[in-house]
Amino acid sequence: MAVEHTTRSVRITDVAALAGVSIGTASKALNDTGQLREETRRRVKDAAEKLGFVGDARARALSSGRTFTVGMITTDSFGRFTMPVLLGAEDALSAGEMMVLVGDTRDDHVREAHYLRSLVARGVDGIVVTGRSADARLSIEVPLPVPVVYALTPSTDPSDVSITLDDAAGAAAAATHLLGLGRRRIAVVTGPEEARSAVERARGAAVALGDRMVGAPVHGEWSERWGRQAVDLLDRSSSAVDAVLCGNDQIARGVCDRLRETGRSVPDDVAVTGYDDWDVVALASRPPLTTVDMRLDELGRIAGRALLELVAGGRPASTAVTPSLVVRESTVGA
Repeated sequence: MAVEHTTRSVRITDVAALAGVSIGTASKALNDTGQLREETRRRVKDAAEKLGFVGDARARALSSGRTFTVGMITTDSFGRFTMPVLLGAEDALSAGEMMVLVGDTRDDHVREAHYLRSLVARGVDGIVVTGRSADARLSIEVPLPVPVVYALTPSTDPSDVSITLDDAAGAAAAATHLLGLGRRRIAVVTGPEEARSAVERARGAAVALGDRMVGAPVHGEWSERWGRQAVDLLDRSSSAVDAVLCGNDQIARGVCDRLRETGRSVPDDVAVTGYDDWDVVALASRPPLTTVDMRLDELGRIAGRALLELVAGGRPASTAVTPSLVVRESTVGA
């Protein structure tokens, strides 16, 4: 005699009924929460095992063909830029009940290829690519089609979705602030000429300052040492300055230190602005720095939402986040 089998997914109500408890108690037992007797917890788990109960996340993954996990690939081992981007992305992705797996490539192409293969093998629903630099990078190569969003570090392929930072707008905001304070002889000191962010920040400042900019922007390292050296370089020029707009907070802190060493007050004699709003440097500077907040957490949130849209079959557009000015004592005094 043939036996007809019907298939139906086992639900938590079935587990609760077999264990002789309420649905709420069954849920607490299976998730190891609540104040339950060990005997009750064990009875519920035994019932779940006997019925072949699969937890919600796994059941949902099996039924939807998705794992509800996202990979993040970064080159920023220090985490200065990755962490706020990650936190912002998690804010957006958690709304879609996604979990993020992070892989630090340490600028090693072999390591990156390994992480990508591993993420694809785990069946991630999408990948966010980020790093410490705003310089464009080649598209990642994955063995299977997976939705990808580039955050902060854009892709060289215009067809990819890249969420970037409007560095020129951030520098222009700092320049406008200095002009509004009545500063009229403003120098621009920034990072390496080959760095996209340094070039964009110098460009944005130059456009906003016009003939109030003293000489051409000067380029060097992203370091306090370069900031100190830049003050000596400016002192050797024929034009005195009443403000220095810096390409990052480390340079600005070095500028402040050297100005103080040479007997000048910040901001009474020379106002100084930074860029990045890195608390470790900006708040420890003497005085604390007026700087530009890159809003990396918001950049991460936008990247996360863009990835969710890609996963859902949409086509989000690439966009740039506008930074915001944070005013402190290096331009307005105590």
